[in-house]
Amino acid sequence: MEGCCVTIKTSRVPLAGSYNKLHICLIGAQGTAASAVFEHPQDYLLPDSVLTLVVGEKVDFGEVVLVRLRLEVRPGFPDLDWHCHSVEINNGGQVQVFPCHKWLQTGDGDVELRSAEVDLVSRETQLILKEHRARDLKSRQQHIRWRTFAEGVPRCVDMDSAKALGPNLSYTRQSPGVNIHYLKGFTDRKEPWRSFEEMEHFLMHNARDNPVAMYVWSHWREDAFFGYQCLNGCNPLVVRQIRSIPQNLAVTPELVQPFLPQGSSLELELQRGAMFLMDYDVLEGVPPNVINGKQQYFATPLCLLHASPDGHLKPVAIQLNQKPGPDNPVFLPSDSPPDWLLAKMWTRSADFQCHQLISHFLCTHLLGEVCCVATLRQLPEVHPIHRLLMPHVRTSLQINIAARSSLLAGNGVFDRAIGSGLKALPVLLARGTARLRYSTLCVPEDLRTRGIDTLPYCYYAQDALKVWNALHRFATKWVDVHYHSNSEVHEDSELQSWIWEIFSEGFLGNAESGIPQTLETKGELSTFITMVIFCSSALHAAVNFSMLDFNLWMPNNPASMSRPPPQTKGSVSEEDLLSFLPDVNATSSVLTALSMLSKPAANMVPLCQYREHYFSDAAHCRLVEEVQRDLSTIAAEIQERNSKLELPYPYLSPDLVENSVAI
Repeated sequence: MEGCCVTIKTSRVPLAGSYNKLHICLIGAQGTAASAVFEHPQDYLLPDSVLTLVVGEKVDFGEVVLVRLRLEVRPGFPDLDWHCHSVEINNGGQVQVFPCHKWLQTGDGDVELRSAEVDLVSRETQLILKEHRARDLKSRQQHIRWRTFAEGVPRCVDMDSAKALGPNLSYTRQSPGVNIHYLKGFTDRKEPWRSFEEMEHFLMHNARDNPVAMYVWSHWREDAFFGYQCLNGCNPLVVRQIRSIPQNLAVTPELVQPFLPQGSSLELELQRGAMFLMDYDVLEGVPPNVINGKQQYFATPLCLLHASPDGHLKPVAIQLNQKPGPDNPVFLPSDSPPDWLLAKMWTRSADFQCHQLISHFLCTHLLGEVCCVATLRQLPEVHPIHRLLMPHVRTSLQINIAARSSLLAGNGVFDRAIGSGLKALPVLLARGTARLRYSTLCVPEDLRTRGIDTLPYCYYAQDALKVWNALHRFATKWVDVHYHSNSEVHEDSELQSWIWEIFSEGFLGNAESGIPQTLETKGELSTFITMVIFCSSALHAAVNFSMLDFNLWMPNNPASMSRPPPQTKGSVSEEDLLSFLPDVNATSSVLTALSMLSKPAANMVPLCQYREHYFSDAAHCRLVEEVQRDLSTIAAEIQERNSKLELPYPYLSPDLVENSVAI
C-alpha cells in the first residue's frame, strides 16, 4: 500500500507560521495508527503555505477518523505558535478534510482533529470518536476551572490574567481611538465642583460632538426626561407597573392627586395600569464607599411614576428611604425646585449603582462568562450548541478577567470614584444574584411582567422584542437541524451536564431563580439559547454603549453622593446641590472609564455576523443568512423611526450591537 498523502495547510492570519517540528499521527477506525514528522530544514510552516508528505506507507487505515498533531521546538529556532488551517488526507482516492482553524503551541501536547460533522454524542457510531469527545472535555476541564469571585456571586473562570487563556480564547480589541487626555487632566483635583457653570465648561470640552449628551444637559431637570430615562436610558430594567401602592411607600391618594389626569384618581390610575415604580431596596444596608477621605452615602429610593394617556412617563412621588416616617418625607413635583431636583438626583445615583453592578456586570458580563465556562467544560467542540454559542460568549472571559484585576480591584475606578466601592461590590452583586430570575432574562416575559411592553415611548422594549424574536427564530431552527425530537434533548448527556453546571455554578443551585436544571424539550433549549445570545449581545449593547451618553453630564447620573439624604423638606438651595455631587477627580475617573467602555471596537463583529469557519456549512449558512436578513430589516426599521425622533434610540439596532461582551 502507498499510504496516505497528507496535505497540511497553514492559515493566512498574521504571524500564523512557525519554525517548530510538526509531528502528525493518523488514526484509523480500528485503532491503526501511523506517524510522521515534518523536520526537513526547508519544511517551515509558513503563513498561507501548503506542505505534503506520505504517512503510513504500509498501513491499511480503512477510514482515518482522527489526526493527531503535536509541535516540538526545533533546536536553534524560536518557539512560535502555529495557526493550522486544516489537514487534508487522500487515502487511495478518498479525500477527507480535518479542519482546525486554531492556534497550536508546543505546550499543548497532542491535539486531535476529527473530520466528522457536528453531531450529538448519541449519534456517534464509533467508540474511538466517543472516547475522543471524552478526552476533549477532560483536557479542557483541567485547563478551565471554576473559582469563587465573591460569596453568593456567580462563579468565574479560575485565571488571574488573560495570558492564561491561551491564543484561542483571547482576542485583540482594536481601540476606536478615544481621546481621554482632557479628562485625565483633572485627576489631581480632590475638591468639589465650584459651580454648575464650571461643570458645563467641562462638559463642552467632552460632549460637543455627542448630541445625546448635549440633550441630556439641556433636559436633565425635566420630569418628562427623567421618565424617558427610566424606559430608554442606560438602565431600562428597573421600572415596573404596579396595581397597588407598596405599604412602605407613604403615598396617599390626596398627595399625588394634583399630578394625575383631571377627573381621575390614584385608584383609577392603578386600575388602568398607569402607575409605575422604581424600587432600590437592594441597596438597603450596603456599605457606601469613602472617596478622597470623605464618607459617601446611599439612598434606597421608592420612585412612583405615572404614564399619561398619551404614554409619557413622569415621576409623581419620591421617598428616599425604605422605612416611612417623619424623617423620611415623600418629595413631590410641587415641592421647591431644589428639593424635587435633589430627590431625582438621589434616585438617579441609586440607579447608577444598580445599573453598573447588576444590570450591566451581573446580567451580561457574568452571565456570559458562566455560560462560556460551562460550554467549554461540558460541550465538546463538535457539539452543535458549543458551535452556536461560543462566538457569543468567548470574549467574556478576557474582558471579565481584566475587569476583576482593574476596574473592580483596589485603586480601580470603583474603589476611587464610585459609591459602591470594594466593600459594597460583593454585597450588591450577591443580592442581585439572589434576586435574579430566569423570567427577567427572557425579554417577552420580562417586558410583559413589568408592563412596559405597550408603552408607546419605550423604544428599548420595542427594539428588544424585535431582536429577541429574530434570535429565537434562529435558535429554534438551529435546534431543529440537530435535534429531531424532544427525547433527543432529554437524552443528550452532554447538554444536561452543561445546563446543570450553569444552574449550580452560575446560579449557585438557587431553584427560586427559575433557571432550568434540566432541558426536556426543543422549545426549552431554543429559549435558553436565545436568552444567552441576547444577554451577551443586545442587552449588553443597551446597558453598556449608552453609558457615556447619559453620564457625561454628571449631575444626571451621580456615581456617588457626598452628603446624606435630606430628612426634611426645604433644607437645600440650588447652590447646596453641588455639595452632594462627586468631587472633580472622581467625576474625571468615572468618565474616563466610561469613555473607554462605551465605544465599540474598530474591529467589532456585529450581531450574527459570524467569522468562524463552521458557519459556512450549507445548513448553518442558510440559517445565518435568514437571521441576518431579519436583523437587517430590524436595523432599517429602527433607523426609519429614529429619523423622526428628537432623541433617537440606536442602541439595539443590530448593526450597532456587538456579537458578544467584548468590552
